[in-house]
Amino acid sequence: MDDLIDFEGRLLAESAPGDNAAPLTVSELSSRLKRHVEDGFGRVRIRGEISGWKRVASGHCYLALKDDKAVIDGVMWKATASALAFAPEDGADVIATGKLTIYPGRSKYQIVIERLELAGAGAMLALLEKLKAKLAAEGLFDASRKKPLPYLPRTIGVVTSPTGAVIRDILHRLSDRFPVRVIVWPVIVQGNGAAQAVARAIDGFSTMQGVDRPDLVIVARGGGSVEDLWAFNEEVAVRAVAACSIPIISAVGHETDTSLCDFAADVRAPTPTAAAEMAVPVRGDLLAAVQELASRTLRCAHRYHDHGGERLRALAARLPKQDSLLGPQRQRTDDLSGRLRRGLGHRLTEARGDVARASGALRPALLQARLGRSQERLASVRLERRLVDRPIAQAREQLDRLWRVAQSLHPDKPLERGYARVEKRGGGVVASASAAQAAGALTLHFQDGPVDARVERAARPAYDKPQQDSLF
Repeated sequence: MDDLIDFEGRLLAESAPGDNAAPLTVSELSSRLKRHVEDGFGRVRIRGEISGWKRVASGHCYLALKDDKAVIDGVMWKATASALAFAPEDGADVIATGKLTIYPGRSKYQIVIERLELAGAGAMLALLEKLKAKLAAEGLFDASRKKPLPYLPRTIGVVTSPTGAVIRDILHRLSDRFPVRVIVWPVIVQGNGAAQAVARAIDGFSTMQGVDRPDLVIVARGGGSVEDLWAFNEEVAVRAVAACSIPIISAVGHETDTSLCDFAADVRAPTPTAAAEMAVPVRGDLLAAVQELASRTLRCAHRYHDHGGERLRALAARLPKQDSLLGPQRQRTDDLSGRLRRGLGHRLTEARGDVARASGALRPALLQARLGRSQERLASVRLERRLVDRPIAQAREQLDRLWRVAQSLHPDKPLERGYARVEKRGGGVVASASAAQAAGALTLHFQDGPVDARVERAARPAYDKPQQDSLF
């Protein structure tokens, strides 16, 4: 019983008999395990499904790789994550290459991933189908978003590698069909950063302004495997193609190759050469078509001219002759001219008679007689003076009455009776005591002249109001 109490209730740790090993700290144990794991699993390759993919603000990425029985955490540092050839997402089947280590802060082992790859073509196609379904659900592949290509662009922008055979094929084909201005935006079309470079080039063309802005954009690359063309399946490149404000042709790979950029573009071309053929018409064919249209227009004009001439001649043949149209009018004109001559002779005879009668009335003897009668009437009219003097006398009397009234109303008339007219120094009549006190300096006008005066104070009233006597 004492031994049991000693074993379970000991307060101080003591080494067991025969054991000379000191106890390890948690940090020491974690460090030993870390070295053991890293030495034993210096480099491993793990296949699994990505779960919980997360990129933090520092640029580092954290994830978990799992299968149907186990899970292992993983970390990918910023430099490695920025060099990935694809965009990892949950559910992708991948192979991670790196080294195992232990994170002492949580006592968990994890893999530090140095390279992350899709686990074969099947995993790549599965990831491609998943991204395709996602973008299609957002409407990026809808036909309603497609823009028509310009018939004859003045400037074409090409997004491709400047050193490959693709750009030479495009330029050669454009030169053969219809030479136009071409602006090449050089990009890498394969490997790390290719999708971002293609997206930046498309966005750059879309935001250009002025005469350098292309009327059409071609995104082109030669043929290759699914892995070689993967940059054109990346979400960033596909979204840039769909958002481009300029009509865009996708010419990625050969005729049998298909990328997500082909679905997002306005038109898909089976090859880069075919894209150049879609971009411009054949100059010779266009000139021939224009000439044919010009010839048809000229023939139509001649045909209308000929038909018009025939109709005009047919109508002219049905019109009556000039003599038959103007004969009655000519005859009527001759009749009227004869009647006019006869009418003028008759009128002239009547006028001569009127003149003769008028001239007979203007004989000197008749005029002298009329003048004598007028003089006799004038001599009989006499102007009597009394008829003129009476109105003048009445007017004088009325004027005298008005003058007497005006003199009685003259403002200086009361001055003769001892009154005075009070005015301000600056002019203006003063009519009250308050106005006089406000003016201060006054001018008093008497009968014999003005006198200046100044108001000192208000005068006492001439008499005080009598007080009422009180009876009490």
